[in-house]
Order: sequence, then C-alpha cells, then structure tokens
Amino acid sequence: MAGGTPATEALARAGVAFVLHPYDHDPGSTAYGDEAATALGVDPLRIFKTLVVDIGAARPELAVAVLPVGTQLDLKRFAAALGAKKAAMADKDQVSRSTGYVLGGVSPVAQRVQLPTLIDETAQLWDTILVSGGKRGLQVELSPIDLADVVSASFADIAR
Repeated sequence: MAGGTPATEALARAGVAFVLHPYDHDPGSTAYGDEAATALGVDPLRIFKTLVVDIGAARPELAVAVLPVGTQLDLKRFAAALGAKKAAMADKDQVSRSTGYVLGGVSPVAQRVQLPTLIDETAQLWDTILVSGGKRGLQVELSPIDLADVVSASFADIAR
C-alpha cells in the first residue's frame, strides 16, 4: 500500500480488512469528528475519535481513548479502567510527539509509541466502526475487534 499512512500500512501488513473513506477536510474546521460524520453521512456514534490522555501522577504518562465522536470522555471512568488515580487531556504538543500524527488526524493505529488503549464498549454494537486513517480527511472503516487486536486494546465504559 505505497503512499498510505502509517495506520493504513500497518493495517495492510496485519492482514486486517478495512475500507478507506476519504473526504474533503475544511482547513478552518477544528471539530474533526463532527466534520467526518457530516461529510461521510455516518452516524456520529459509529465514527470514533482518538484522544490522548495523561494518567501520570508526577509526570506525563500517556494512554489512548477511542470513543464515539458524538460523546465525551469520562475521565474518571477512563482513569479507573486503567487503574490510575486521575486522568486529564494530554498537552497538544505531547499528542503529536507521542503519536506521530497531527491533531485531527490521530489514528489509534501505528502510533509512534504504543500506549495503553481503551475503546469505548459501544464499539462492539457495530459490525464496523470508523477511526482516523492517520491524516485529516481520511477515515478507516474496520471491525472493532480487529482494531482492538491491532492496537492491543481493551473495551471499557469510558464515554458519556
């Protein structure tokens, strides 16, 4: 898959079935998930955003949350599911450095550093979900089970 993103190349190497859904990204938009849902005509509960969260006590320790764009991350439940005392959204610069992706294009797949990852349990209600393909304007549709396998994730109740 020459010319793909690290995410699509990793999925292809892993033999995971996926479908690419490109769309025209508006450079002025910062509501990336909502923009993808509207552009692709997909239920915002089926498109999953990737958030990087700091669960460290004294210094940054990062983890990844994957949840529907139509929901918000419950930081207390996220921390509890990982056995952490607290959780806060990671600094934007940390997100890019850790994942290797730009904000709005952060994929849970093929991040620079593999972090503990939780996928909201509602993903299992769908045969396939969409996540960022590794750049703005590209979603990847795949089975939530395949996603969990590829990124060594667990499912948990982390959205509200």
